[in-house]
Amino acid sequence: MGSVPPAMALCLLLSLNLLATATAAAESRVNKSSTGGILWATANGDSDILAVIDPNGDNVAGGDASDFTGGFSSLEGMLQWAIGHSDVEKLKEKANNVQRSSPAELQQRQLKLKELMEKLKMPSDAELMKVAIDDLSNYSISLEDRQRALNELLILVEDIDNANDLDKLGGLVAVIRELDNSEPEIRITSAWILGTASQNNAPVQNQVLSLGVLVRLMNMAKSSSIEEAIKALFAISSLIRNNERGQELFYSESGHLILQDIMSNIASGIKLQKKAASLVADLADYQKHNACGTKHSPINDRHFLKSLVDLTSSNNLGLLEKALLAVKSLLELPSTDAFDFRDFCGFEEVLERIKEQLEEKMKENGAYAEELESLRREIQTIFRRKLDEVSWVPT
Repeated sequence: MGSVPPAMALCLLLSLNLLATATAAAESRVNKSSTGGILWATANGDSDILAVIDPNGDNVAGGDASDFTGGFSSLEGMLQWAIGHSDVEKLKEKANNVQRSSPAELQQRQLKLKELMEKLKMPSDAELMKVAIDDLSNYSISLEDRQRALNELLILVEDIDNANDLDKLGGLVAVIRELDNSEPEIRITSAWILGTASQNNAPVQNQVLSLGVLVRLMNMAKSSSIEEAIKALFAISSLIRNNERGQELFYSESGHLILQDIMSNIASGIKLQKKAASLVADLADYQKHNACGTKHSPINDRHFLKSLVDLTSSNNLGLLEKALLAVKSLLELPSTDAFDFRDFCGFEEVLERIKEQLEEKMKENGAYAEELESLRREIQTIFRRKLDEVSWVPT
């Protein structure tokens, strides 16, 4: 009969007892979420991977990871606590029993411990992503399960490493396919995922662009559904920001006209117009910082400029700010024509009107209105300098 060292016997005994307790606690929570989160499981119910997605964005398997160990950061900490809160004599007696165990009995206990550890093992993000992607590829699942899978991916791709893994797991193809779904909410979430994964992530930008999705998103940006248009424009912005290839494709497909229509149409709504103005600023800034500011660009067109300048008539200070920032970026481009601003857009009068508007707003919006007035004065200085440069005739 083999002999088991006392320390090993005690550790094995405590591990079995505590892991059994933790497993029971975990299993009792498998189908419950006190936060009202999303239960994470495959649509066909054949996976052991479960998680709760908190509405605030936190996701863990079966709840908080510390729940599995009673709030302890590790199994070692849990064992130390257990030793300090156990009946020492009873532990010694049980440890002696383990010491007298045969090799077969000891092996059985070790297998049980391994089994319990497997039950408590948290799935990796890659495993969770694969579950969601497999669900999207299952054409027989319900609309509710399809939406749930997309919601799970949306949370996971906020992490840049997960976003980088999305394509090799087949996730990009699966998500892009959902852009053609007849259900608006499915299309909206799919565009949202693409935008989130591509944001400030050049490798994913290029992966998505190579799959030819930009044109599809541009069509969605013209949707009569404001929410769908907003998420599509968010995805477009994420894809082409600081990406020369993406911007070339955007212009070649007349993307600037989509922005112009959004800015010119009051029915677009403030949120969509703010996103359009922000994208204009991004496009202008890219030109300015990449040695292409002297080249003619569709966003230098006088009609395009006027649609942007006209946004400054809004009473919404948030939209006014986005419009002013975009105007500032365009004024700083050598390729924009100061006379187009002055003569076609009536920019001198616009600046005076904004000044009066902000003076009124200062009564209720104090500091914010003052910040916008400071921005207005800065723009006025840039505009007048630009006018002086083209008006000055050497003698």
